[in-house]
Amino acid sequence: MNTLAIIFIIFLSATPLSASNANIEVDYCIANRSLPKGHQGYPCKDPAKVTTDDFVFTGFRGEKIITNIFRNNVTRANHDTFPALNGLGLSMSRLDLGVGGIVPVHSHRTSEIIVLINGTIIAGIIDTNNTAYFKRLEPGDVMIFPQFLLHFQVNVGKTRALAFVGLNGANPGIQITSTALFAGNLPAKIASQITLISPGEVRRLRMIFDRIGTGQ
Repeated sequence: MNTLAIIFIIFLSATPLSASNANIEVDYCIANRSLPKGHQGYPCKDPAKVTTDDFVFTGFRGEKIITNIFRNNVTRANHDTFPALNGLGLSMSRLDLGVGGIVPVHSHRTSEIIVLINGTIIAGIIDTNNTAYFKRLEPGDVMIFPQFLLHFQVNVGKTRALAFVGLNGANPGIQITSTALFAGNLPAKIASQITLISPGEVRRLRMIFDRIGTGQ
């Protein structure tokens, strides 16, 4: 199965089902990013000014540079970067993981589906019963992460890993547990109290994030 076929499957799998789909009145709503964005996305571009390029995203091309503390690079395609996604309730990402790289424990407002293209990773979900479901994925494998649940990916291979993810939301958001606790404005004393991590260790983690940054 080639990469293009895999990406197409991601989109089909991520498409949200909505009663509004039965009342579609336009073929598309290409984002007019010169106007302010609202809760449902951008206003529509004048159809007379729509071009083929509006339906094409080239941001996933080429080698991606990995510089952050997690040894990953996440390239996002959403209605801010890919005008044709406007109003469709979809977004995508390209995920590059260096050797030993991770996507730390995090959650989204939406469900996510991942297809591994190259490399070997361990991907996992932790449900609300604190049960972890994790699996070693090889190229061509697909895994689903239900909305709001904590999940993660770890490159356990000897080469870089490449995956594509689809999300059934235009703005899925991401909340990374470690950065939420140790890279934001939460006081160190409170972070220590709610995690049972010593104040000294909390300060060490905060210094790491302050010095290096997360790149997320």
